[in-house]
Amino acid sequence: MVAVSVDHYVSPEEYLAEEAARPTKHEYRDGYIYAMAGGTDAHVTIALNCWAFLRGHLRNQSCRAYALDMKARIEELNCYYYPDVMVTCDERDRTTNTFKRYPCLIVEVLSEATEAFDRGDKFADYRQIESLQEYVLISQTRLQVDVFRRNEEGLWVLHPYGEGDRVLLTSVGWEGAIADFYEAVDFPSPKERPPAADENRQGDALV
Repeated sequence: MVAVSVDHYVSPEEYLAEEAARPTKHEYRDGYIYAMAGGTDAHVTIALNCWAFLRGHLRNQSCRAYALDMKARIEELNCYYYPDVMVTCDERDRTTNTFKRYPCLIVEVLSEATEAFDRGDKFADYRQIESLQEYVLISQTRLQVDVFRRNEEGLWVLHPYGEGDRVLLTSVGWEGAIADFYEAVDFPSPKERPPAADENRQGDALV
């Protein structure tokens, strides 16, 4: 993210009003505004694939799935983020049209520019959302989906999935092939592919 230069503290109300009038998206972290870069073909395709199968799975249920343009509000930290995909099952979220406070599932599609932030500070911020049960990170260069799931003790456990695996999202009761995330996605050649975040992962890790 690139900070937008302003000479005063921007309140949440100012941010929301200005964001509604802007042609491009910006995220907000306690008075600071950050411009968002546009997504690649693979990024957008993966996000919409995920939204589509979740939308179908949740049809006729009280849960709602959103993609790309719906903000997540983190009250404790005074933040607004744009998750790639978000699901909320909380009726209180029906009262807000441009942001949601009580998601149970958040999905981010990784890029070289944002992966460190998505795995680090942004994940730390999202963990402050009490309703959040799962945080999903999807590679756009290889078959790799990392599902961080909050357990009964409140600890976040990593469940990594790779080629040939079936992915489980317990927050919404969905299970499907990892290939479902990657329909119509063309991967870069091995020479162009960046290294995985952790080539030596072996099972679950507590966060």
